[in-house]
Amino acid sequence: MGPAHIKTGYDVVIVGAGAAGLSTALGLLDAAGSGAKPSVLVISKLQPLRSHTGSAEGGIAASLGNEEQDDWRWHYYDTVKGGDWLVDQDAAKLLARQARSTVIGLEHAGVAFSRREDGRISQRRFGGHTADFGGRPVKRAAYAADRIGHRILSSLWQQCLKRGVTFADEWYVTDLVLSATGTSVEGLVALDENTGTVHTIRARALALCTGGAGRLFHTTSNSWDLTGDGMALALDAGLALEDAELIQFHPTGLGHTGILLSEAARGEGGVLRNADGDPFMHRYAPRHGDLAARDVISRSIAAEVDQGRGVTDPGDPDGPRDCVWLDLRGISAQVMHARLPQVDETIRRYAGLNPGHDLVPVKPTAHYMMGGIPIDTDGHVLSWQGGQAQVVDGLYAAGECSCVGVHGANRLGGNSLLDACLFGRRAGSDAYRFVTMPAAGGGSHNHELLDQRAGRRRQDVTDLLARAGKKVEDPGEDGDRRDSTVPAPEDGNPYRLAEQLGRLMDRTLAVRCEAEGISSALNRLDHELDPAADRLHPHDPSPVWNQELTAVFETRSLLRLARAALQASLERKESRGSFKRLDYPHRDDDNYLRHSLVNRTGHIGWSPVHIEDFPPGSRRY
Repeated sequence: MGPAHIKTGYDVVIVGAGAAGLSTALGLLDAAGSGAKPSVLVISKLQPLRSHTGSAEGGIAASLGNEEQDDWRWHYYDTVKGGDWLVDQDAAKLLARQARSTVIGLEHAGVAFSRREDGRISQRRFGGHTADFGGRPVKRAAYAADRIGHRILSSLWQQCLKRGVTFADEWYVTDLVLSATGTSVEGLVALDENTGTVHTIRARALALCTGGAGRLFHTTSNSWDLTGDGMALALDAGLALEDAELIQFHPTGLGHTGILLSEAARGEGGVLRNADGDPFMHRYAPRHGDLAARDVISRSIAAEVDQGRGVTDPGDPDGPRDCVWLDLRGISAQVMHARLPQVDETIRRYAGLNPGHDLVPVKPTAHYMMGGIPIDTDGHVLSWQGGQAQVVDGLYAAGECSCVGVHGANRLGGNSLLDACLFGRRAGSDAYRFVTMPAAGGGSHNHELLDQRAGRRRQDVTDLLARAGKKVEDPGEDGDRRDSTVPAPEDGNPYRLAEQLGRLMDRTLAVRCEAEGISSALNRLDHELDPAADRLHPHDPSPVWNQELTAVFETRSLLRLARAALQASLERKESRGSFKRLDYPHRDDDNYLRHSLVNRTGHIGWSPVHIEDFPPGSRRY
């Protein structure tokens, strides 16, 4: 048994406590209304306020029209065009139409947006957002200085506490268990990081809201904890990932750190300059310049570096000339303080520079996974059998670990928070419908599969701790404790292996790629990194709060995701959005206007893109 407040079974279990997970919980409770409340558990490997949502800076996109005329149809078009037409247009239309109500709902939940003098929510420009179907830039991003993610996360968490949601903080989910046929959910197996105890949790419905996997790369804006856990759970359960090759790089990561400098900095007047001091973006994107879409700017920076016009990061003077300058000197101190306090603090603290006087080195940094667990617009996880999508009963996903097809090959800034909050609520609402149906099953109710998986995981934990070279006790919950000792291998450090993987992915899949590099990376996984993963172990034998034990599981997840991303990248023989193949430099709508599907065995399938209003290349609604 776990802690006293955690039961062995729930109506709905949500894995992840960022914007998507908390929105799922609130969507479920709102759907219940004044009726009987289903039992809900939110599991998070972090305390919820440490979730990565809190690092989102710039804004959440919605055609509120508070600053200038706007229309949801323009937002819809920008999302499709920005995603280079690989966007499921039914999902994008829903996103744009319901953006306004989503933002107003957040306001009512307590999110303290920045305000105009007339009291309405302030909005700013963001890259790729336009008026009149690709015309002039438009102010569409609702913001809270440059701390919108923190405001959203805090407000949603407080609402969940107010409404009695149960949390299991600092629990790491190791296994997603489906029925023997893979058509319904049974529950999950989780490691309580506080004690090292392995638990089983039965669930009638289960939602994966675990965030992205930026730590696939060494240079990333993502927090240390974004290791793709939910996506790896889906792969292990026999499901496929959709568009695993489509990974967005944010163009303005701070020098050698990769820490994000918000797009809002360019929205307020920041300019990108090369080593010659030239503002180069007007040559690559004459209409939108420094507020072009993120994929365009990232490739433009790479082109400047390739042509010898990059600069060296002052924090690494002997390093490569792989940066360009971000010039914020034209932004007044008053505006920096009021609208970009986080950007200002980050530059001063981590680069030792004064943005009012100094040029700031930036380079593309791994930022967002457009692909993930395939879902429909109600959050149902889809299993692909024989080329047909089938709903996995009781299994949902939302946020960055999922793929509803709304971002296509390149996500527009401000659409990620909107995606997480909107589709999280929709998943929660449908989960309530599912668990209150007379025939709601949530699996076979035969818990043998769960118990077997938990038994194997307890043995796995015991073996990992034993590799520390000391006697340890099996931290199982059934009272059957055993001592075991094995010699500790000379290597086995999960952090070192994760760093090696990140540097490999930086070299072979960051911003641009080609077949030779992808194949060499897969070969290195086969012959070096995967075998090294078999030798991973913590160096402290204690099961209590052993962070290195969790790191072993995280590194395993990253390796599985790296293979999936590389395999899918090898098969997409075109360039589209954020995905740039040097050996296939052009978009190929005839063969690749479709979503990739890759499973753990490396099998690649394809699914059609939902096109409703905008054929590829169209310029008007």
